[in-house]
Amino acid sequence: MILVDTHIVVWILSDASQLSSSAKSAIDRARNAGEGLAISDITLLELATLAAKGRIQLDISLESFLNDVQAKFAVLPITGRACVIALGLPRSFPKDPADRIIAGTALTEGLPLLTADREIRRLKALRTIW
Repeated sequence: MILVDTHIVVWILSDASQLSSSAKSAIDRARNAGEGLAISDITLLELATLAAKGRIQLDISLESFLNDVQAKFAVLPITGRACVIALGLPRSFPKDPADRIIAGTALTEGLPLLTADREIRRLKALRTIW
């Protein structure tokens, strides 16, 4: 299983051409192996916020969109351990709480994180795919 960053969810659903070839291959391998893709539950809030701000356009209601996302990805809860890890990330790591929770979830679950974010990919302790 691969944990997917929020912007990757948007690209998978609306513009797969934004994905790197390595990302596309990793997604295909995970799906073919029956492992699939996961998101942190905070990703749902980020997607809702992006829609509310008009940064992503929806052809359906927000609730329907979020239900579709939940149907396509395993949704992992925020755990206490992930919160502790998120707070312990280096100061050089992005300050955004969602980025920290997503990284903390990947580390807690032992999952690679699929992200294009260079700042996140700099964390050596986190296995990333791009």
